[in-house]
Amino acid sequence: MRPLTRAAAFAAGAVAGYLADARFGDPRRGHPVAGFGTAAGRLERRLWRDDRATGTAYTALCVGTVTAGALAADRLLAHRPLGRAALAAAATWTVLGGTSLTREARTIGRSLTAGDLTAARDRLPHLCGRDPSGLDERQLARAVVESVAENTADAVVNALVWGGLAGTPGLLAFRAVNTLDAMVGHRSPRYARFGWASARLDDVAGWPGARLTALLTVAAAPEPRTAWRIWRRDGSAHPSPNAGQAESAFAGAVGVRLGGTLQYGERVEHRPVLGEGLRPVGVDDIERACVLSRRVSALALGTTVAGHLVLRAALGGKPVIGGKPVLGRRRGRGGA
Repeated sequence: MRPLTRAAAFAAGAVAGYLADARFGDPRRGHPVAGFGTAAGRLERRLWRDDRATGTAYTALCVGTVTAGALAADRLLAHRPLGRAALAAAATWTVLGGTSLTREARTIGRSLTAGDLTAARDRLPHLCGRDPSGLDERQLARAVVESVAENTADAVVNALVWGGLAGTPGLLAFRAVNTLDAMVGHRSPRYARFGWASARLDDVAGWPGARLTALLTVAAAPEPRTAWRIWRRDGSAHPSPNAGQAESAFAGAVGVRLGGTLQYGERVEHRPVLGEGLRPVGVDDIERACVLSRRVSALALGTTVAGHLVLRAALGGKPVIGGKPVLGRRRGRGGA
């Protein structure tokens, strides 16, 4: 019987969790991320102060609790490969949102194809935070394509990157960081100071995955040269240090213009155009973006799982059989 390394157990679990997300998407009730959001929301209401120090403590407490719990579970199963694989599968399914992302995008696309702008506007808040009330068909389609691009990085690639680097704790810690950013990291009078730490931590955590998303988008693009050119030219034009990487690469890969004026409630943003010189977004581009997102997600799974195996081998991964260390191999100190 071949020894099963702890890294291989995580890799098998990650693949299983990815397939579960592809088949089932997010559960409609009892989603662990929603539970975390509820708990974090209650804590925020108790701790909120209009200063960075309190917000930093809040961020550290929320992310630290999730990370500590994941580390404890991971170490408890350190020499139980099947348990470790099951934990990784559950965590991967929990943190990935690629299938739900493309389902929502396609739902809006079908409404637009049918000419039902009201239904498309009503559904857009399920995908992004923009005010849909004044958006026409092209603007709705552009909002969907931009959201698919940005969330391919956030809801899939970034989580897998941190799983590749740090195993199950990395998966769950990133999702905690990203969820807090969505809750308190946006620019508003209430969260300008309190949410500062959450927003900055998300920027840091999202840096590697955003660039990997862009690279994989180029690899998956029908015309890689165009995708590469637009990404390298426009990737840093976006006000976010990470969102522009994925959005510009998607713009080049799909062959459309993204960016421009956006409205979030009462706040209006005038962003640079990504893909200047390309055609405007059409309704059919929603499906093209969804297909591209699934290709990028599959490439990200393969890349990060392979990277995890190589990384753990380089660090001295330890094979186990039946939950016990193989004789003659030095036991390590834990980890993925």
